Order: sequence, then C-alpha cells, then structure tokens
Amino acid sequence: MKFKGFVKWSFALLSLGLSFYSMDAFAATGGSSTGIAGIADNIASTFASLAKLITAVSYVAGMGFAMAAILKFKAHKDAPTQIPIGTPIALLFVAAALLFLPSLFTIAGQTVFGTSGTTGGISGVTSFGT
Repeated sequence: MKFKGFVKWSFALLSLGLSFYSMDAFAATGGSSTGIAGIADNIASTFASLAKLITAVSYVAGMGFAMAAILKFKAHKDAPTQIPIGTPIALLFVAAALLFLPSLFTIAGQTVFGTSGTTGGISGVTSFGT
C-alpha cells in the first residue's frame, strides 16, 4: 500500500517538473527571425526539447520499474505461490530497456546520420534589406 502512494506522488512531482521544464519550449527568442526560417528554428528546438523529455521520462520510468521489480522479488520470496517469478523478471527487463533507451537513440542516430549529422539550415543567403 505504501508503494501506491509513492507512485502517485512520484508521478505528480514528475508532471509538475516537466510542466516547468517545458514552459519555454514554445517561447520565441528575442533574435529569432520570422517566416519560414523562424518556423524551422522553432521546430528544430522543439524536437530537441522533445528528445530531452523522452530521455528524462525514460530514465525516471526505468528507475520506477527497477524499484517495482525489487519489491516484486521480495513479494515472491515472501509468498512464492502468490507472485510468479516471471513478473519481477519481466519488470526487470522493462527497466533495463527503458534505462538503455536514450543511449540506443544516440547509437541509432549515429548509425543513420553519421557522427557529423547536423540539423538543416540555410547558409549563404543575404537579406534584401542590407
């Protein structure tokens, strides 16, 4: 019963923290240009914020699943007929997958785009106003 209260407060604090973190995700910067270039810059920065959000949620959920696996292992030790051993093992595998997900994204990105992959942009264009 204590674990359910911990999970409820953990999710409440996580959502509060993520809402404060994402407040500036769509805010316009002072030097951003308007038009297509400004839209492209906002989209690129939004994707960067989304990647950070997925990474943070993955780490927090992985740790949560790891703690749940530990508690299920203890519950299995206390009552082996009530909790099958497959439940904590499955939770442990899910925790490992979530904890390694951000590094998997990094490796997949380097495989697809190479080590010198950058976001697209315009270069060599001069404005008509100057």
